[in-house]
Amino acid sequence: MASPRKRLRELGVSIGRYPTGPLNAITDVAGVRVGHTTLISGEGMLDRGKGPVRTGVSCVMPTDDVYRERLIGGSFVLNGAGEVAGLTQVSEWGLIETPILLTNTLSVGKVSDAAVKWMSKKHPGIGSDEDVILPIVGECDDSFLNDAVGRHIRSEHVYGAIEKATPGPVLEGSVGAGTGMMTCDFKAGIGTSSRTIKADVGVYTVGVLVLTNFGVMTNLRIDGVAVGELLAPQFANLQKRVSNYGSIIAIIGTDAPLLSSQLGRLSKRAALGIGRCGSYAAHGSGEIILAFSTANKVPRVAEGMTHKIEILLDRAIGPLYEAVIEATEEAIINALCMGDEMTGQGGNFAPALPLDRVAEIMFKYRPITP
Repeated sequence: MASPRKRLRELGVSIGRYPTGPLNAITDVAGVRVGHTTLISGEGMLDRGKGPVRTGVSCVMPTDDVYRERLIGGSFVLNGAGEVAGLTQVSEWGLIETPILLTNTLSVGKVSDAAVKWMSKKHPGIGSDEDVILPIVGECDDSFLNDAVGRHIRSEHVYGAIEKATPGPVLEGSVGAGTGMMTCDFKAGIGTSSRTIKADVGVYTVGVLVLTNFGVMTNLRIDGVAVGELLAPQFANLQKRVSNYGSIIAIIGTDAPLLSSQLGRLSKRAALGIGRCGSYAAHGSGEIILAFSTANKVPRVAEGMTHKIEILLDRAIGPLYEAVIEATEEAIINALCMGDEMTGQGGNFAPALPLDRVAEIMFKYRPITP
């Protein structure tokens, strides 16, 4: 029987110098909710349209009614061999006005279509009395394990992820959009982490959720330790995906009052956290980061033509930069730590990161008191 999965800190390993929030999750940012729909069925050889199925949908709901009370958003694309539908409008307007959804590459259109259905039912004025919407939908490629061309995501799966979005602890690893995802040849998927910043200007939280699916084993780093190289001999006979380096989508939430340009700069620092885990942003990979702040609400309908917001001055943002790097790195490693081994289409196999061995390596090179 496989040993139970544990998050990184449950192994006695911590990353960085800032404290986490109570849950060490993006939901430490007040008002943020996360939900998943997980699809697992079938075994054996690939039969397109039938399976095996190893996929799903995840939803980050930034606030209770993001359509009526839009949030300020920003983004950064490190390498663009990937997609976040709706990102062009976020970049142009600097606003988030829909749930943020994650899925597999070939299901982006179906998820976007379902999001339109869900939102137009909730807000009947869309497309008549009010503007149309462009749902935010990010993707990674799960075709090593999943019947991706079969596009098994249906509208009810998207509705489920949205409606099941809750505050509190976040399910990680092989759940939701992360069901069929891998990182550095190990099973991964969804991961999250947070940091709390105490400064003269106030106390702020930064949370990160990742859909992580990138890299090769020998590049894996945990807190600077070359864990992948040390584990590689143990997995020398593992069949690896050789033509797909993979991708990652990172979502940052914070209660710090930031402008869109500042959130874009925060997103750039998250890319440093991705690099710390071993990514070199390969030619065929997509490293796309989206950030939002819950501190200011921008109403869709207002009595006047001006609206006041609070902002944090640039010279006070430094600690947030460091915190988001730490949280991004830990979110990726949490996805690996929580990912169960999985056999997918055609017998392709993604092993679980061996936690006992990881702990042994980390304590050797980064002595820490649990």
